[in-house]
Amino acid sequence: MTQFVNPDNTQARADDTYKKALEKIQEDKVCPFCPEQLALYHKNPILHENEHWLITRNMYPYKNTKNHFLLIHKNHIQYTHELSNEAQLGLLELINWAVKEFNIPGATYFMRFGDTKYTGASVSHLHAQLVSSDPTEAGYEPVVARVG
Repeated sequence: MTQFVNPDNTQARADDTYKKALEKIQEDKVCPFCPEQLALYHKNPILHENEHWLITRNMYPYKNTKNHFLLIHKNHIQYTHELSNEAQLGLLELINWAVKEFNIPGATYFMRFGDTKYTGASVSHLHAQLVSSDPTEAGYEPVVARVG
C-alpha cells in the first residue's frame, strides 16, 4: 500500500490540527499534492505556476517564518532523478518570481524527495519549500525545520 502522507513527521505545534489533517488524508488514501486533490486539502490559493510547478503559501507554516511557500511539482513524482532539465529550470523560475514578487531579501530553499522517514517530509510527493524569517523583528527566533 502506498503511503502518501506521514503524520509522524509534523513540526511541534500548539495544537494537533495538522496531524489530524494528515490522518484524514491517510484514511482517504490519496496524495494531497496531486492536482486533482490539491484544492480538497490545501485551501491557500495558487500564487503562480508554470508548466511543471505551482507555488502557494504553506497552510501550516513553520514557527517564526515571515514567508513559507510550497513549490509543488504538478506530476506525482518522488525523486529528483525524475525531474527533467526543463522542470529544474522551472523550479528556479518560480523561486525567483517569489523573491521578486514578495521582496524577499534572503531565504532558504530546500527540497523534499524520497522516503519520508529519511526526509522529515509529511507528504511523499516531490516538493520544495522557500522559507524566510525576519531577523529585524523584535523577539526574533530562527526558523527550525525537521530533516529526517
